Amino acid sequence: MNEQEIQKRRTFAIVSHPDAGKTTLTEKLLLFGGQIQVAGAVKSNKIRKTATSDWMDIEKQRGISVSTSVMEFDYKDYKVNILDTPGHQDFCEDTFRTLTAVDSVIIVIDGAKGVEAQTRKLMTVCRMRKTPVIVFINKMDREGRDPFDLLDEVEGELQISVRPLSWPINQGQKFKGVYNIYENSLNLFTPSKQTVTEKVEVDILSEDLDARVGKEDADKLREDLDLIDGVYPEFEVESYLDADVAPVFFGSALNNFGVQELLDCFVEIAPSPRHVQAEERVVEPIEPKFTGFIFKITANIDPNHRSCTAFCKVCSGKFVRNAPYLHVRQDKTVRFSSPTQFMAQKKSTIEEAYPGDIVGLPDNGIFKIGDTLTEGEKLHFKGLPSFSPEMFKYIENADPMKTKQLEKGINQLMDEGVAQLFINQFNGRKLIGTVGQLQFEVIQYRLENEYNAQCRWEPVSLYKACWVESDDTAELEAFKKRKYQYMAKDRDGRDVFLADSNYVLQMAQQDFKHIQFHFTSEF
Repeated sequence: MNEQEIQKRRTFAIVSHPDAGKTTLTEKLLLFGGQIQVAGAVKSNKIRKTATSDWMDIEKQRGISVSTSVMEFDYKDYKVNILDTPGHQDFCEDTFRTLTAVDSVIIVIDGAKGVEAQTRKLMTVCRMRKTPVIVFINKMDREGRDPFDLLDEVEGELQISVRPLSWPINQGQKFKGVYNIYENSLNLFTPSKQTVTEKVEVDILSEDLDARVGKEDADKLREDLDLIDGVYPEFEVESYLDADVAPVFFGSALNNFGVQELLDCFVEIAPSPRHVQAEERVVEPIEPKFTGFIFKITANIDPNHRSCTAFCKVCSGKFVRNAPYLHVRQDKTVRFSSPTQFMAQKKSTIEEAYPGDIVGLPDNGIFKIGDTLTEGEKLHFKGLPSFSPEMFKYIENADPMKTKQLEKGINQLMDEGVAQLFINQFNGRKLIGTVGQLQFEVIQYRLENEYNAQCRWEPVSLYKACWVESDDTAELEAFKKRKYQYMAKDRDGRDVFLADSNYVLQMAQQDFKHIQFHFTSEF
């Protein structure tokens, strides 16, 4: 039974640069999955009606996704789990972690802007983990760049070979539809946000094509298709699964165009849950015993209940409600009476879950990111790195009466992995490190709204925080003495060097040959 369930699962993340149309695409996929009846245009008259996947107040004010949501739906015979990730670069930590919990990725690229910096960074993580990628080039109903140029740019910037599986017929005002190379059919475009366009089986060489799209566009399409066959090798599913080739689709998510082609091909070729590397061994999804890891923690999905939810990715076996599992880090047995699965905010209690599924576990402070749950085996899953922060501020208590609340709030937000906390060894002050400015606002907002605590930020100019270790204890001690004012500890008590400029960091690396300087927390 397990094996069939595993084969049906498709767990993936949609990643993109802000504004490339990721939330819209997510919404359209949910529309096909029958999870929402009407797609709300996400941006309407400056008052943003919220899409189902953004729920924190600050997200509604900004119209950006701050925390990853999990949504699941059934499509054909498949069970699809989408992890929506924040596109905004200040939250890329969250996105990097989400990528550890998925089996494949869809990258959305804006047809007018091409590949942007954020997308490049995310692709690096996919390459590191050999995650298969499908590219969706969006906004073809607006004036954009030449499709061949876009493909070259994707290959160059993302360092991956591409193979178009659909091709646009003109674009912008003259956009007429896409030719589906994967299924050899023509999809004609009618701009409509609610309905799904018609599919036409058409012989590419016949005059039928001329009649439907006009002679000029028909000739251009035949030329393009010849060129594609000449330039790009035949599409092979294996090379996609090995993360060597990215299939490319064109369309317009807002107008619900080209989305179904993407979804149909995706459920067919995307990988079902794959093995996961633990420090001790490789864990296969078909193993009988349950294992899973926590890749994300969010506080207060429901503002009326002060609770956290820990998101657990099931790696093997079968997760069962109320069954006793071992919490490896704390070495104690835990049971979950109300595990949930999500459709945006609506969550429902489940009895069981299979590999590839994401389960929400009520968390009263027992979890940290990266924790493992098993049926007794001591396993540690790898691959939830913290990256070295690039922005720093001292955090001070603005209301002495609320010291306890502040303490608790900071600890919980750090458990969630919103930012990183360092304690300066020289003056004992707390330093928060993040990858983006917006995170400071989110922390302040949430401390106030969820923990009733006030904080005040004090600027500090630092270049980077890096973890230091050495086999040569004498040299490490000498280094710590010399850099006394710039040494800190992270929450796990590891040594962190706070370099105040690139020059200082380079000099330190030259002067202390036996010290390793690490820029991610995984070493």
